Amino acid sequence: MKRRIIEIDENKCNGCGACAEACHEGAIAMVDGKAKLMRDDYCDGLGDCLPACPTGAITFVEREAAAYDEQAVMENKQRKMRKEGMTLPCGCPGSQSRNIQRQDAPAVETPQTQQTSRLSQWPVQIKLVPVNAPYFDGARLLIAADCTAYAYAAFHERFIKGHITLVGCPKLDSVDYSEKLTEIIRENNIRSVTVIRMEVPCCGGLELAAKKALQQSGKFIPWQVVTVTVDGRLKED
Repeated sequence: MKRRIIEIDENKCNGCGACAEACHEGAIAMVDGKAKLMRDDYCDGLGDCLPACPTGAITFVEREAAAYDEQAVMENKQRKMRKEGMTLPCGCPGSQSRNIQRQDAPAVETPQTQQTSRLSQWPVQIKLVPVNAPYFDGARLLIAADCTAYAYAAFHERFIKGHITLVGCPKLDSVDYSEKLTEIIRENNIRSVTVIRMEVPCCGGLELAAKKALQQSGKFIPWQVVTVTVDGRLKED
């Protein structure tokens, strides 16, 4: 099939590896100091890697290529996690039990200032939110996996503040989020989209739904993906 896919100019590539790090699908790897598209069916054609490249070595082209294979991408991610000892003998690798050791916060004599919620609308569940709510007009949209707010301590101040927030879990909800998200983006004046997910593979479904929605909406909107680790750090840090 003929579709949009990335192309890497090896003459422009400086070997920094930023594109390989930015590619959540694992389509890009470093070979002999240069970035290389390893498999066409791992590339979703949405271009997470383009803004990461400091030399402009990556562009879109239209050519014959295998269709994007989400299942193959997920299986590849799980293979990598198994090599790192992050999976159970069965089930989702994101369900692995683990302890997270933290140092106690220093004791203070005066009560801490009560924190204020930054949530500016209700409902927040993707399945429940109306498509044409007035708060979508001019909104900076935050599409968040359920677990992220529990894992990342400063979630309200760092992400919810100034955003309209939608949350969901593709592993627990038996729906295709991309249809609802496409309607929201297409029917409203959305200024930007931020997707925040956990590092576990099952969260890839939320990221993929958001990407599909952006693509199907027919709009060009600034967007980014932020990943939270299971011990509460931002993976970009």
